[in-house]
Amino acid sequence: MSEPRKGFRTPTALPAAVAAAAALTLAAPLAPSATATTPARPAAAAPGAGTTLIYDKNPSAPTDSRLSVYRDGKLQATYRAGSGIGVKDDCVRNKGWMPDGNWRIKLKSRTYDGNVIMGHAVYLQDMKCSKGTVTRTEMFLHSEMNRDGSSGRSEARRWDGPSDYRSNGCVKLNPTDIKKMFRLLDRIGWPTHLRVVP
Repeated sequence: MSEPRKGFRTPTALPAAVAAAAALTLAAPLAPSATATTPARPAAAAPGAGTTLIYDKNPSAPTDSRLSVYRDGKLQATYRAGSGIGVKDDCVRNKGWMPDGNWRIKLKSRTYDGNVIMGHAVYLQDMKCSKGTVTRTEMFLHSEMNRDGSSGRSEARRWDGPSDYRSNGCVKLNPTDIKKMFRLLDRIGWPTHLRVVP
């Protein structure tokens, strides 16, 4: 779990407004499915029910944001995460941070074998940006590692430090934290969505 940074609020319980919009309950294991083309709508579940995964974007430092896990409204873990390269326009493909909304989880894998992303990865639905001009595709929660979770030799497979929180728009964690997140969610239950909030 990452330490909270100076000046950044550290939640201890799920805020009521976020809970009402983001309380997403545990689902059965997910399989790949057809790509969504519109933003997911907030779940109608009771506030704080089940497991909720929230990415809270930091406008003053997008690569120093926080990904938090809640269970029944109680904070379980918070990790440092980044999205984009510092561009706060979510309609800029491959540079801007992730658009706000409920991103349906399409697939989770410890051995993902993509051309760019490997190892621990959570594959998210496609979603239009806030202006509706661009559909953000191939969005993940991921890190930098080999398919088996080990550290590689190339920069794309090896975590070198804070600069590696930069991404093409995906939510990116360091390898230790994404592995901890997988273990935690396997234990307490996986949510159906990632909630991205400003």
